[in-house]
Amino acid sequence: MRTRYFWLAAAALVIAIGAASRFATNDYFFFASYVVLQYIVMATAWNILGGYTGYVNFGTAGFFALGAYTAVVLHKTLAPPIPVSILVAGVVSGALGFGMGYLTLRVRGVFFAIATLAMAIVLETLITNWDFVGGSRGVYIIRPAAAPLIGGSYIQYLFLVMLVLAAFSVCIARSIEHSKFGYGLATIRDDELAAEAAGVPTLKLKLIATALSGGLMGMAGAPLPYYVTYLDPSSGFNLAFAVNSIAMPLVGGTSMWLGPVVGAILLATIQQIATVTISSALNLLIVGVLMVGFVIAAPNGIVGLFEGKPRGRIKTIKSD
Repeated sequence: MRTRYFWLAAAALVIAIGAASRFATNDYFFFASYVVLQYIVMATAWNILGGYTGYVNFGTAGFFALGAYTAVVLHKTLAPPIPVSILVAGVVSGALGFGMGYLTLRVRGVFFAIATLAMAIVLETLITNWDFVGGSRGVYIIRPAAAPLIGGSYIQYLFLVMLVLAAFSVCIARSIEHSKFGYGLATIRDDELAAEAAGVPTLKLKLIATALSGGLMGMAGAPLPYYVTYLDPSSGFNLAFAVNSIAMPLVGGTSMWLGPVVGAILLATIQQIATVTISSALNLLIVGVLMVGFVIAAPNGIVGLFEGKPRGRIKTIKSD
C-alpha cells in the first residue's frame, strides 16, 4: 500500500472508531482503551530507535515524564488546549532526544543503554526538586467535567486525542520503514561500520531517529496529568513505562511497524484484565514472563511468526 493511502486508511479508521465510541456508556472502556493506545505510541516510538536502528533505549520513562511535566508547566502558566500541550511536549522531548543523541550516539551497545538510563534518573532528580511542578509532593490537575467541542465526558475526549496520536505515530513509523531514511537506519542496525564505509550519514540518521523517538514519547506523556489528575515523580517516571515500551516491540516484533502495535495491544490488554480481575501488582510479572517466553519461542516476535523469508531491508543509498 502506498504511503498516502495508508495515511488515508488510518484517518478513516480513526473516524470510524471515534464514531463507534460515542455509543459506549461505560467510562471504564475509555480509561482502559486510553492506556492501550498510550502504549501503542510508546512502543512505536521506542521501535524507531531500538528496532529500526538497533540502539536500545532504557530512558523511555524520562522522555514520557518530560512530556507530562511540560504539560503541567503549560497548564499552570498558559492553560492551552491539550493538542497544543502535546505539540509543545513533543518539541521539548524531541530536543532532549537530539541533545542526548549528540552526546551519546558515538557509543553503542550497553554504553548507550546505560547513558539513556542515566538521563532518565537525572531528569527524575531535577523534577523531584522543582517545586513549581510539585516536586516530590506531586501536583493536582483538575480536568474539566465535559469535553470541549464534542461534549460527553472528558475521559472520552482524552481517549480520542490518544487515538489520533496513536494513528499518527504508527503512520510515521510505517512511512519511515518504506523510505530512504528507513533503509539507512536498517544499514546502521545491521552493520554500522559497513554503512559508514558506504557513505551512509550514520550520525545524522541516528540523531533524527532519536529526536523522533523522544518527541513521540513526550507527546504520549502530555495528556497523562489530565488522565490521572495527580502526578508525582514516582508515577511519571514509573518503571512500567520503560519495561512495557521495550517488551511490547519485542513480543510483537521489531522488524516492521505492525510489531509494536500487536505487542502493545496484547500486553496492555492483558494487564488491564489482570488489574481488574487480580491485581495491578502482577502487571510487570506478566510482562516479564511473556517477554522471556517470546524471546525463547519466537525471537522475531508475533509478526515474525507469520513472515516468510526475511525481507531485504538494506538498499544502496545514493548521495543527493
